[in-house]
Parts: sequence; C-alpha cells; structure tokens
Amino acid sequence: MYWTLELASKIEDAPWPATKDELIDYSLRSGAPMEVIENLREIEDEGEQYDNIEDLWPDYPTKEDFFFHEDEY
Repeated sequence: MYWTLELASKIEDAPWPATKDELIDYSLRSGAPMEVIENLREIEDEGEQYDNIEDLWPDYPTKEDFFFHEDEY
C-alpha cells in the first residue's frame, strides 16, 4: 500500500468519520483511481471508524507543512 498526495486527495472530502467499507464505497462512487480503492482494500480492518485521512496516512501533509500564511495576504 502506498499513498501519494494525488491519491489521498481523492478521499480527502469523504464523509468522515467513515469505516473502510464506506470509504471504498465513496471512492467507487466518486470515480477515484483504482490505486485508491486497492489501498483501502489492503487496510487491515477490525470494523473501526477513521476520523480523517491522517488515520490512514499519518504523514499526510497539512496546511502548516507548506509554510503558507494566509493571514499575510
């Protein structure tokens, strides 16, 4: 399983919190690439809910990681 910014962005707007099955369903309905669906299927799941993309990919960059300060403009 591997995540890239492009792949992760396809489920960033998913209806969080969500289970693995709900995320797969959302990905299928939204037309996400097969790599996203394959990544989600590879998750070892015990029926837990995920609150956000960081639960799936802990290294997912946030706005703070880009050093862009919106209040300066």
